[in-house]
Order: sequence, then C-alpha cells, then structure tokens
Amino acid sequence: MDLARHLRYFLVVAQELHFGRAAELLGMAQPPLSQSVQRLERELGVTLFDRSRRQVELTAAGTLLIDQARRVLAAEERLRTVMRKAGDGDLGTLRAGVPPDLPATLLHALLTRIETEIPGLTVDLLELTTAEQLRVLDTSNLDVGLVDHPVAQLELAHGPIVNLELGVVLPRTAASARSSEIDLADLTGHDLVLFPRAAAPDWHDRLLDQCRAAGFVPARIRHARNPEFLLGLVLAGHGIALEQESTARREPRVAWRPIAGRPLHRRLAAVWPVTGAHPAAPRFAQLTAEVLTADGARSALATPGGAGPWSVVYTPRPRD
Repeated sequence: MDLARHLRYFLVVAQELHFGRAAELLGMAQPPLSQSVQRLERELGVTLFDRSRRQVELTAAGTLLIDQARRVLAAEERLRTVMRKAGDGDLGTLRAGVPPDLPATLLHALLTRIETEIPGLTVDLLELTTAEQLRVLDTSNLDVGLVDHPVAQLELAHGPIVNLELGVVLPRTAASARSSEIDLADLTGHDLVLFPRAAAPDWHDRLLDQCRAAGFVPARIRHARNPEFLLGLVLAGHGIALEQESTARREPRVAWRPIAGRPLHRRLAAVWPVTGAHPAAPRFAQLTAEVLTADGARSALATPGGAGPWSVVYTPRPRD
C-alpha cells in the first residue's frame, strides 16, 4: 500500500469535503479517488468520512488523522530531500535547537567543532526552550534539539546525556557565601529563582521534587526566563538560584557554592526524530556532548541505561 499517496488524497478530500472537487484538483477521476479513501479506511480500521448525508463530513477519526497525515508527509518529504542531498555528497542544512541559556563560549566551541569535523554541513541554530523544541520537532520543522531531560516524547532518539552539576548562586556578601559548600536543607526559607515551568515541565518538577526530598522547601518561587534576569534577582536579594557554575561566572558580584553531597545535576542531551532523521543529527549530538563535558571538570557523561524507547547512538570512549 502506498500510504503517502493515500494520505495525500485524503487531505485534499478533507479540505474540500467534496469528492468531485477533490478529484478535479488532483487531476483524476472520482471513482479511483473514492477507492483510495476506502482502502485507507480499511487499512486503518476506521471510517474517515460520513457519507450518509448530502454533504460529506469528517468523522472524529478523520479529523484526528489530518494532523497525523501532515506530519507523516512532512517527514517523508524531509527524508527524501536529505537522502538526495546526502547521495550528492551534500549534507545540506541541519536545523538545530539550543537552550536560551547556553553560554556564548559553548556556542562558539560547538560551531567551530562542527565546521572542522562535518564539512559540507550548514547549521541553522534556533534559540528555543525544551518545550518549544519538542513541539517543533513534532512538526518536522526541527532536525535536532538540545533539551533538558527527562522528556516524555517516545518517538525520539537521543545522544549521550551530559550531567552538569548544579550549585547555589547567591550574593558574595551573603553569610552562606563564606561556606565551602552548602546543605540544601539550610536553604529552607529562601526564595528560589527558577526557570518557568513551561520551558521544561518535566525537568522543572523533577528539580523541585529533589529539593523537597533533600529538605529544601522554597518560601516562594520566582521565575526568570534568562540568566541576566536570574542574576539580577539574586543580586537584589530576591532569592537564591540553583545553577551551573558557568552561569555564576557571568556576574562577579555573585558566588557559586557546591551543594553538600552533590545531589543536583542538570541533564542535557540532543534528541531527534526516529523517522526521517537527518544523517548529521547523531554526530551533532556527540559533538554537543563533548563540548558540554569539556566546559568544566564538574560535567560528566552518563550513558543512557534501562529499557525504554530511546535509541542509544553513542558510547563514551575510554579516557587516556
């Protein structure tokens, strides 16, 4: 069965809600079009159109299929384009998403590595939150995205996960800044400056759960969309933050202190669609992990483990 062809015919009928007009637009006779839709209905085991009335109407299943059909056809078209370019020795453009808080030094290092190690590839970087990247990946308008884990999407492959240690960001004048490390439980009563939940819901909830489990219950949560605003709130005494050391290095008037027991880590990994994947996506994931890991001694590669839908594409090389 030529699923793509039947889906294309279905979408035209769904748009026109008239088999005659749809057949005319497709440049074909009406009977073969009706037969195509009927075969699709048999294959899927559902009725897509209500033909009992004078006017053709979509059923609930037909309405649901519209978005799914568009995604399948977009993925197929993307796959054909990428494979054609790869066959010609041209990898084309890789549309990659990165978090808004990724430091400029890391972006520079990543793009430099890609230019050196993947010649012939053009990278179109988009600044998007984890939630935004997952939505765009779902519509085939993004090839690969660097996102915070965990994520709930099942039909995504991912590269190596990088664990980035989180510590406490606070004003240098704060009494706690004199300590070499800080216990999370000692932070109870402080406000917490945190990224909005909408940016990465699973990671947001996991971080707060870990804080509560360690005895830290924020008096109030204040949201900051970008690092500069976060650091400004911390400097003004409107809360502490739990961030990577690289974030604190942007502002000399704040201090970064490790957390006793090192319980908190931000987990980053590149993800991409299993279907219609860009051939450069796995390599982009590997290079991104290497750049993130090299950024600081507190970063550590973690090989994904356990059962599940993930497609593991990278094995860390032994250290010399």
